[in-house]
Amino acid sequence: MAGHSINVLSTMQCPHGGKVQAISTNTRTRADGIFMATANDVFVIAGCPLSNPCVTVQWLVPDFRVKVNGSPTLSRSSVGLCLNAAQAPQGAVVVFATQTKVQSM
Repeated sequence: MAGHSINVLSTMQCPHGGKVQAISTNTRTRADGIFMATANDVFVIAGCPLSNPCVTVQWLVPDFRVKVNGSPTLSRSSVGLCLNAAQAPQGAVVVFATQTKVQSM
């Protein structure tokens, strides 16, 4: 079930409280005035308290029906895995806030 779309200002964290920031190459498509994030964008994590901290997100289940510039979009129902510098899984990304006007699937 899809939910509200993730954009570059959406609030996300690693499961340990580190802040996830989307760095998007999308400069065309906006939702509620903010650029939409896609599964191919870079998601960096800062402030993870683990000794081998989470540093990036790999999206495993994006939105399959909606694409921006050929890349699947993301929503509250998307599944992302937080990875440390050695690319070892650390847990699922937690999405707290998304934009509220566009829904994707």
